[in-house]
Amino acid sequence: MRFNKIFASMLFVGASFSGNGWAESFQPFEVTDIQVEGLQRVALGAALLSLPVKVGDTVDEVKLQQAIKSLYGSTNFENISVSHEDGILYVTVKERPTISIISFDGNKDIKDEQLQESLDGSGVKAGESLDRTMLSGIEKGLQDFYYGVGKYGAKVEAQIINLPRNRVELKFKFTEGLAAEIRQINVVGNTVFSDSELISMLELKDYVAWWDLFGERRYQKQKLQADLETIKTYYHNQGYIRFEVTSTQVAMTPDRKGLYITINVNEGEKYKVKEVNLIGDLMGREELMRSILPIKAGNMYNGADVTFTEEMYSKYLGRFGYAYPEVKTYPEIDDETKEVVLNINVKPGKRVYVRSINFTGNTVTKDEVMRRELRQMEGAWLNSAQIEQSKLRLNRLGYFETVDAETIQVPGSDDLVDVAVTVKEQPSGSFNAGVGYGTESGVSLQFGVEQNNFLGTGNQAGFSVNTNKYSKSANLSYTDPYFTKDGVSLGGSVYWNEFDANEANLERYKNKSYGVALNSGFPINEYNRLNGGIGYRHNTISEISAYEQALRFYNVYRETDDPNSDLSFDNFELNAGWYRSTLNRGTFPTDGSSQRLSGKMTVPGSDLQYFKTDFDTNFYFPLTPQHGFVLLARARLGYSNGYGQFNDNDQILPFWENYYSGGSSSLRGFKSNSVGPRSFYLYRGSEQCAPDVSGDGCSLPGDPNTIQVSSGRSIGGNAIATASFEMIVPTPFLDEAYTNSVRTSFFVDAGNVWDTEFDYDSYRTLPADQFSKLEDYSDPERLRASWGMSVQWLSPMGPMVFSLAWPLKEYEDDETEIFSFNIGKTF
Repeated sequence: MRFNKIFASMLFVGASFSGNGWAESFQPFEVTDIQVEGLQRVALGAALLSLPVKVGDTVDEVKLQQAIKSLYGSTNFENISVSHEDGILYVTVKERPTISIISFDGNKDIKDEQLQESLDGSGVKAGESLDRTMLSGIEKGLQDFYYGVGKYGAKVEAQIINLPRNRVELKFKFTEGLAAEIRQINVVGNTVFSDSELISMLELKDYVAWWDLFGERRYQKQKLQADLETIKTYYHNQGYIRFEVTSTQVAMTPDRKGLYITINVNEGEKYKVKEVNLIGDLMGREELMRSILPIKAGNMYNGADVTFTEEMYSKYLGRFGYAYPEVKTYPEIDDETKEVVLNINVKPGKRVYVRSINFTGNTVTKDEVMRRELRQMEGAWLNSAQIEQSKLRLNRLGYFETVDAETIQVPGSDDLVDVAVTVKEQPSGSFNAGVGYGTESGVSLQFGVEQNNFLGTGNQAGFSVNTNKYSKSANLSYTDPYFTKDGVSLGGSVYWNEFDANEANLERYKNKSYGVALNSGFPINEYNRLNGGIGYRHNTISEISAYEQALRFYNVYRETDDPNSDLSFDNFELNAGWYRSTLNRGTFPTDGSSQRLSGKMTVPGSDLQYFKTDFDTNFYFPLTPQHGFVLLARARLGYSNGYGQFNDNDQILPFWENYYSGGSSSLRGFKSNSVGPRSFYLYRGSEQCAPDVSGDGCSLPGDPNTIQVSSGRSIGGNAIATASFEMIVPTPFLDEAYTNSVRTSFFVDAGNVWDTEFDYDSYRTLPADQFSKLEDYSDPERLRASWGMSVQWLSPMGPMVFSLAWPLKEYEDDETEIFSFNIGKTF
């Protein structure tokens, strides 16, 4: 169309010259001046630069035509006319309008951003000039965009709305129509694998079950290309190296609402590997590289093995600074013997060194906090394994939602790169004052600072004052994870707490405590760490219910002169632990495992002498490459008891140090702290069993056959074993940007808490009808189990957990709870 305009202008030139008294044949003339009229946005100098005619030039008809063509070629004008008088060349132009606004109307299936991205590729942007000749092509391109997602009835109309100052609004109006559904997918030429087996691998579907709420039969061109590659890869992995997709046909039904897809294939035959050759520059490591070669002569050809071998060698070379190696496999196929020789050509390229490492996205966390986690050093050669290890360590900090690292080649140098580390920070603590509510804690009030990344230093600091229906506490803590440059940590805490067990769904007692602790950690290697510490704790125990198990403890430590007085204890504690982690993230991991073994004991000579040991383990198994589906297996084991003697009695574990289970943190579906041993009382008539002065338990006068048993509430035990299996799934209807802060899972929990020191047989002297009321709380096989689903949200206020759970295995006196949650609101 542009040439039509030029031709029309040339006719206009001839007419205008003829109208000024010129002969029918154009007469050359000397240009004494050039005047350009009609300019608005384009500068005069820019217009003159596009005009290949200068003052003093003699122009003829050919040169004038070239000048007009050149002006059109500048893409600034949509109409040009020229005239001449007394040697002055007059050029009158009409500029192309400027696109002020681009708008879309009627597009529901494709977002504005996707459409604008398609226009950007055609150079159609706000602020640019509009070339009307391109509109029909743009309309067709956008229409093809819709065809690519199966909407063959879609129509696109471009409308130009004139605005002041030669500006326009470019509006695209869409009529999307309905998406064509796939009626049937056929595979032709396959004999080795059935149609159903091949079609089941495809992302495109011609059938969706009624219960599949997210399935669809829509055709998409890009998905078809990916599906063809899936079939090809499947055949290659089974030895069919000659397999090919010969053609595909996509036929539309007459009503343009359905599609038939036909895939024609040529399977070929299976081939074996005759020989594998390593060629190229092997850097003197041929023997080692051959020893780790996974492909062996005589094996069936497998395309996945070839791809894995190429990637493995590339990563291997990357560990030695060869950042851009070329590892390609060239097969030599013998169709007669059905064998293939694989020639793996290795080109390491140049060794690359890291010039600098730069961080972006860390608005809170300081660069030095991130840099100390890196294993790739500046000035050293680029090591791909160390880059990945650095990313893992940054992820495990728990400060970042995402961590990415990219190598950027330094301009003008083929052996230097910069490493760009980009992070997206997430809440690693909070400054809060607020009110909350939970099914376990009731109404709670809190004030304080809890920060795992205090002021971006990477140090852990906390000051908090909290109160809920069963606890009041104040805590001040600080830990420097890099007290030394080698990663030795040092930290301490001061705390105070009041605990009312009766309000926590436990048997009644109150515990007031305060103390101080000092802890340090020592890294062994990238994955293992040792911890140790010392502390002092004071406990005051009061208002103890006189249930049978508590009396066993009470009779050992009570004041003989004042058996009803409060109990006070001063203890010095030692703790030690081992922690191992290969998790890929510190928060919401999706791969790797972690193990923690910890123990604490009171120092001999303390008022109470006891020990506690705990072991926790977690395994994450990603089931999909994108880690959308992950299997989590976790378990906890714990055992504690007293040691030594006190006043000729064996020391026993303080009951407030017991293990508890049930609630959102362990056995979901059971009320908080309700699983395990329960208290029981002995009565004779209305008289409750009281402590025996001899310290041997409790006694009641009269006939023991009149003693009554009454059950109480949960008291915990000195041993625990729990396990859980969770299937972590993508959260429905959730934007992809929040996948690292919200987690949905389906789970099965099982476990028990028991008391190894409970002597069930010693109560057989009770009347039979009363003894039957007791359970053997020393039995570890009294397992509970539940199943359900859970949603966790890492909100700016801290973790929020919502669970629905139903018991699979329970006992008569268990307290169940289908729904549990813990949520807070700050202000």
